[in-house]
Amino acid sequence: MKTQINAYLNFNGSCREAMTFYHDCFGGELTLQKISESPMAAQMPSEEGAKILHGLLSNNDIQLMGSDMMGASLVNGNVVSLCLNCSSDEEINTFFTKLSAGGKVKTPVHQSFWGALYGELTDRYGMNWMLNYSKN
Repeated sequence: MKTQINAYLNFNGSCREAMTFYHDCFGGELTLQKISESPMAAQMPSEEGAKILHGLLSNNDIQLMGSDMMGASLVNGNVVSLCLNCSSDEEINTFFTKLSAGGKVKTPVHQSFWGALYGELTDRYGMNWMLNYSKN
């Protein structure tokens, strides 16, 4: 097994919607476990049952996880960006277009000074993305 870092995103009730959006962007397999389907259900208020305890999106080397469990303690900011290293011109442009829908483009995909195609955006859920494609 290779060493890797996987992103785990926290949401305040929008995990299902966000993970479904990312599934539409990246494809793959999406699994979502609601709080009501877990052993934690008995310890939580019933209105929390529909929230997502754990979500996992897997597509080849992409593993993106998410949860609604952090709740009101979340503060969106700029301390984390997700860097997606793409494998082709087509892939970077497809992912960029899909991820930026309803969000804000910071830097359109362009030829960077380091020789890669590169772009930055904040998606509609406040997550910062850096997309990079190096032909080398």
